[in-house]
Amino acid sequence: MAILTARRFQRLALLTVVALIFYILLDQADYVAIPHTSDTGHHVQSTFDWAKRRMKYPFDESKLIKLPEGIPRELPRIQYDFSKDVTSESDIKTRKVRQAAVKEAAKKSWDAYRKYAWGRDELLPEKLIGKDTFAGWGATLVDSLDTLWIMGLKDEYKEAVRKTGNINWDRTTSPHCSLFETTIRYLGGLLSAYDLSGDKILLDKAIELGDMLYAGFDTPNHMPANSFNFGEAKTGSLRPSMGESSAAAGTLSLEFTRLTQLTSDPKYFNAVSGITRALEKTQDDTNLPGMWPVFIDVSRNDPENPISVKGSSFTLGASADSAYEYFSKMYILLGGLDPTYKKLHLKSMATARKHLLFRPMLPDLYPATPPDVLLSGNVYANGQDIIDLQPQVQHLGCFAGGMFALGGKLFHETAHVKIGEQLARGCAWAYDAFPSGIMPEVSEIIPCPAPSSAPSPSKEEEEEEFPQCKWDDTVYKQATTTPGRYPKPFKAVQDASYLLRPEAIESIFIAYRITGKKDLLDIAWRMFTSVQKATETKEAYTAISDVNAVAGEEQVDAHGRGVRRSRTKNSMESFWIAETLKYYYLIFSEPDLISLDDYVFNTEAHPLKIPKPGKETGGRDGLGREKEA
Repeated sequence: MAILTARRFQRLALLTVVALIFYILLDQADYVAIPHTSDTGHHVQSTFDWAKRRMKYPFDESKLIKLPEGIPRELPRIQYDFSKDVTSESDIKTRKVRQAAVKEAAKKSWDAYRKYAWGRDELLPEKLIGKDTFAGWGATLVDSLDTLWIMGLKDEYKEAVRKTGNINWDRTTSPHCSLFETTIRYLGGLLSAYDLSGDKILLDKAIELGDMLYAGFDTPNHMPANSFNFGEAKTGSLRPSMGESSAAAGTLSLEFTRLTQLTSDPKYFNAVSGITRALEKTQDDTNLPGMWPVFIDVSRNDPENPISVKGSSFTLGASADSAYEYFSKMYILLGGLDPTYKKLHLKSMATARKHLLFRPMLPDLYPATPPDVLLSGNVYANGQDIIDLQPQVQHLGCFAGGMFALGGKLFHETAHVKIGEQLARGCAWAYDAFPSGIMPEVSEIIPCPAPSSAPSPSKEEEEEEFPQCKWDDTVYKQATTTPGRYPKPFKAVQDASYLLRPEAIESIFIAYRITGKKDLLDIAWRMFTSVQKATETKEAYTAISDVNAVAGEEQVDAHGRGVRRSRTKNSMESFWIAETLKYYYLIFSEPDLISLDDYVFNTEAHPLKIPKPGKETGGRDGLGREKEA
């Protein structure tokens, strides 16, 4: 009996050792599978659990800013009422043909990525290999999820979700990532695809990622550290920058807010609310009151005043753009319950309208009335006696048309809707101006003189905010050292490339959905065909280096068309499928597909669901204060 007991003990001990070894191996494994019943696979937990990481600089729980309480308001209708229009069978057929062409381009791009760069961040479309530029988690994979869903590419979508479910946020190709880029591409992509499909795998992955990115706010002043070093983040050693772009600091709110809405965990919304509060406090203290300089200091060791805004360069373009874009969109996402974002939007747009927008001096090329277009430039302001417009036009700044139009409808600012359309048409005009049918990344244009500086302005010109002006060849020749090198009235091109960017079609899409003007469909098609001709390769699409010159010999593209190409850049960033092709597809879709009254787009074109009037949730604004009457 004693021997039998010993054997049992030995067996029990052996089983215990085996179980212990299995547990250790499982704990050290790269992935731990969690069963999921969906045909899109299962969620796989990352090896480092950021939710369990203790903060070095925890937020004061007694001052936690929660979502604004109350019933979401019935917001003004954004989209044009297309139901009152009569659409011919011919128009419907044309729209469907155009939509199918865009879908074909998207599928071609996706198939090439799937074949040659699966799981990598980007495809190099000429070398046909993968490249990692955003930590190696598969930026194109995640960024494209909602596009695949919207276009009805369901098999591709399901396969992509299965791959996404296996992402391990602790396995990277770089020691750091951009908090901003990771938020808008990865987190935004996951949240949007979840809002559209309801696949819980995506929400689980978004929560994992959100917990990681939340560590970016574990800093002494709780401002975000955009340069997110993974090792430093785990130990609470990140520090905000003394020279952070206002876009990187101000473009986190939509995604973190939506994550709080979906999880009921207030920590994400609380984190980004600190940025909003800091921007609100400093809006009137800059060299151009109402706007913030391109770069701001977010490192001040003062929790009540954590940022400094003493720069002198202002723009709606690179490094600033989406900070302004998110004000009106946050108002929408919060159901109109927080007036803070309305104030931030209207005040910044008033400043931009007064100082950054201009009408280009158009050449005498138009048989009838010149096109009614505006553009957005840069401003140098010293905070004293100099506010100098620099008429530099950036493709990135072309989003501003959509921003003005959307905010105009939302806040009953009719003039802003008109300005938004003028800006959208301005970038489309710039596309038409160049031989390729595409505008350059950065260029400089001769502006019409401001009304106050124009010689002997007429009464009508004095009353018009942005009056037309006659072409002046003398001014043109004085402004450029190489007359004729670029289309008039472009006097210089600082960057002639086209990077497959979406901002111009983004504004045309929004302008169409808001105004219902059908000629915008033809403009969008002209833009798409120009982009397709200039960028299509045998297996995908590529950025090009010069929209003005047509370098190289004539070639035949994939459709047998003769095209003369600019030199290519062998680049197909994730926003090509995520944004550019999505906007082209949607403008040729039925208007109720991703309606602007049901979804709000993040800056990477990821549509997030807008809360509708429903359950009463209380009475405080998004910064934790009692709401105004």
